[in-house]
Amino acid sequence: MDWLEALQHLRSAGLPAVLATVSEVHGHAPREAGAKMVVGTGSTWGSIGGGNLEATVVDQARDMMACGISTPQNVEFALNEHAPTQHGRQCCGGKVRVLLEPFLSLPTVAIFGVGHVGYELGRILSRLPMTLYLVDSRTEQLDPTRLADVTSGTADVRAVHTPVPDSFLGDLPPGAHVFIMSHDHSEDFLLCHAALRRGDLGSVGLIGSRAKWLRFRQKLVAEGFAGPDIDRIQCPIGLPDVKGKAPAVIAVSAAAGLLGALPSARQ
Repeated sequence: MDWLEALQHLRSAGLPAVLATVSEVHGHAPREAGAKMVVGTGSTWGSIGGGNLEATVVDQARDMMACGISTPQNVEFALNEHAPTQHGRQCCGGKVRVLLEPFLSLPTVAIFGVGHVGYELGRILSRLPMTLYLVDSRTEQLDPTRLADVTSGTADVRAVHTPVPDSFLGDLPPGAHVFIMSHDHSEDFLLCHAALRRGDLGSVGLIGSRAKWLRFRQKLVAEGFAGPDIDRIQCPIGLPDVKGKAPAVIAVSAAAGLLGALPSARQ
């Protein structure tokens, strides 16, 4: 695939990338201004000229991804025998500037249970750049007509019907943020159990009262989970100072609570 297809593929898969563009050329250089290359964590697509120039850009791009740097960087390279290099010399004689534009991986959020609150939460979050899973064991909750206002937003919305939602939770990427709000408390408990077995999720929120959470905590302790692990689940969800039980109020509060956990990324 070419660099543009690669960039789209990486973003769709929730993987970070850096777009490297030759922005200026002075004198002789292996590529002209405008040449592009996409750098992923394990592969590259396109070329900005090969040799030390390209290898050094790949190194710097991967350092940016590893450090979570979201601001673009301009880097200048001298292509002569006196320039310090790490990957061999290029003696074209010119100078080039390369713009490195990071595209951090989009956050992944999964809402388990698309009832009244789940729908409202999905509608709010769909206006943000993210991969948004709407998961429900009931087919009718995922009807495209019902979800039209959710799927029309900025987010990449993926409706998932499964009779075993806790199994799907195990397939989410590391760092995913999870909201558990199904129609069935038994299903909710299985989802909490699956979330704690993962141990690598970004955040886990469970809708419900303090009385519901007390019962769940007792059952999770009986299942062998330690207190600090159980504390990774937030229940009730949302901001404690926001009062009200209307679905839209709960959804706004939950979305606001999530925003602090989401990385700021250029989109």
